[in-house]
Amino acid sequence: MRKSHIILLALPCLLWACGTTKQAVNNAGQKQETVSTVAKQKEVTGKQNATATSLSFVQKVSDNSVYAQNIVSSMTFSIKAGNKDISAPGSLRMRKDKMIRLQLFVPIIGTEVGRIDFTPDYVLVVDRLHKQYVKGGYNDIDFLRNNGLDFYSLQSLFWNQLLLPGTKKVGEMDLQKFSANLDGTGQYVPVSIKYNNLSFVWKAARTTGLINQAKVVYSSAANGSSTLTWDYSNFKSVGAKMFPATQVFAFESKQMQKVSAVTVTLEMDNIQTTSGWDSETTLSSKYKQVDAKQALSKLLSM
Repeated sequence: MRKSHIILLALPCLLWACGTTKQAVNNAGQKQETVSTVAKQKEVTGKQNATATSLSFVQKVSDNSVYAQNIVSSMTFSIKAGNKDISAPGSLRMRKDKMIRLQLFVPIIGTEVGRIDFTPDYVLVVDRLHKQYVKGGYNDIDFLRNNGLDFYSLQSLFWNQLLLPGTKKVGEMDLQKFSANLDGTGQYVPVSIKYNNLSFVWKAARTTGLINQAKVVYSSAANGSSTLTWDYSNFKSVGAKMFPATQVFAFESKQMQKVSAVTVTLEMDNIQTTSGWDSETTLSSKYKQVDAKQALSKLLSM
C-alpha cells in the first residue's frame, strides 16, 4: 500500500483522536470549573453561616441587658493606686441616660465624704472634707478625653452591656457590627469591635451570654496606649435579668499624673430599682471649684 493511502486512512483516526482528546479536555475543564464553583459556593455559604451564628450569639449577649431604668445599691468601695489602698462604705445610684453616682461615707457614722457624678454633659467630683469640687466636660478632663471615654461608654460598662462608641445605645441594626469568635470550646466567647483608636473585647459566657469581662484599649500616636479592664461577677437577679453585684475595673495609662494604674472594686449589696432620688447635686457657696485637670488627683486624695 502506498504511503499516501496509509496517510489517508490514518487521517480520520487522527481527527477522531484529536476530537476525543479535545472533548476530554473540555469535559475536564468543565468538571474543574464545576468543582471550583461548588467550592466557592461552599466557602460563601460557610461564611454566611458563620456570620449568622456570630450575630445570633451577639444578640444573646445584647438580650441580657437589664430592663430597669434605675439601679440603687449600698456597696463597699475600694481603690488601689500606687501606695494607696483605701476602702470605705458607699452607694451606687444610676439612672439610665442621666446619671452614674458614686458616693463614699465615713464608716459607722455614715456621713458623706465625697461623690462622683457622671452625667451626659459633665463630670462632678465633690470633696466634702475640704469643701472643694471639680466640674468639667469630658473634653476638659485630660485622662477622660485622651482615653476616649464619655458618659455613654461609661454607662454601658457600669450596666454590663455592649457599647458602640459615638452612640447612646446599641440598636438591633448595630449588632452586625460586632464579631463573636465561636471557634473552640472554651467557657467564654470573645465579642469584639474596633472604632477609630478604640478596640473593645467582651468575654461572654458561651452558655448564657453574660458578660464576664470588658477590655477597652485606646491607642494614640500622641498619647500612647491606655487599657481599661472591667471584670464582672456575683450576678444577682434584677427583675427578669441578671446584674453583676461585684465589679472590678483596672485602668492603666501614661496620661494619669501621679500613678500609672488604678484599680477600683465595687461590692454591691441589696440592689434595688428605686426611682425616688434626686439626680441633681447642689453645692453651697462654701465649696471652692478647683481646676478640672486635677480630677484624678482629687479622687485619689479623698
